[in-house]
Amino acid sequence: MDGRPLTTAEFDAFVEGLDYPMFVVTTADGDEPSGCLVGFTTQTSIDPPRFLACLSEKNHTYRVAQRASWLVVHRLGEDQHRLAEVFGGETGDEVDKFAQVRWRPGPHGVPVLLDCPAYFVGRILDRHPLGDHVGFLLEPVAVDAAADEPAPLTLDDVEDVDPGHPA
Repeated sequence: MDGRPLTTAEFDAFVEGLDYPMFVVTTADGDEPSGCLVGFTTQTSIDPPRFLACLSEKNHTYRVAQRASWLVVHRLGEDQHRLAEVFGGETGDEVDKFAQVRWRPGPHGVPVLLDCPAYFVGRILDRHPLGDHVGFLLEPVAVDAAADEPAPLTLDDVEDVDPGHPA
């Protein structure tokens, strides 16, 4: 071991077998709603509850979230491949994703997707550069979760979605 950082290809040997749950993160800055498919997330604290959602710096949603105070994190069910295609396969720089889905303004005007089985609204506490993504540390302030949620949609389920922009 020489202590040099691994290349992406070298590290892929480790992460290749992981099957992360997929989320759609939405936000708004005034009248500009935005949302994207997100696979890099994690709960970071139990008490107080905290959650980290990581957005690509190349993403339209990232640019809107930089000016926003709130994010909504939607958990996708295994039957929601279409939502993953809309929010992961297109870019808000070119299309209005919200014209293609059912949604409503939620707390603080942030878009809530009506066809998601579970979501939470989070106040953005901090932003952390993490390589080619920025981690948004969230304080959950509202949650809606169905008692009989379907299994989550995972990374393996969306491998056929061509990204709307490079990672």
